[in-house]
Amino acid sequence: MKRELICIVCPKGCNLNVEINEPNEINVEGNSCKRGIDYAINECTNPVRCVTTTMKTENGEPISVKTDRAIPKDKMFEIMEIINSKTLTLPICIGDVIIKDIFGCNIVATQNKY
Repeated sequence: MKRELICIVCPKGCNLNVEINEPNEINVEGNSCKRGIDYAINECTNPVRCVTTTMKTENGEPISVKTDRAIPKDKMFEIMEIINSKTLTLPICIGDVIIKDIFGCNIVATQNKY
């Protein structure tokens, strides 16, 4: 199987050509550094994402939140369902853990709201 990716690790944005022949045989071309190889392998074998979104507060104003680490890409919709089901009680400060241990990460506040 062949895939074309654009590396997002650094500002160069290398065009990567990835060929996956067997589970343990992945060939990457087009990278200008080793980080591009690592990115391509991870993206093809175990893609992960950080989630940045908003949550409802008791006064109706949204507050921005994010995961404190990347989660498996296939868990993004599940984590959004959990986030969307909650309403926060104020006050909230940047860095407060809003929801603990969802798929190995915490949801943290990225803004203050009083």
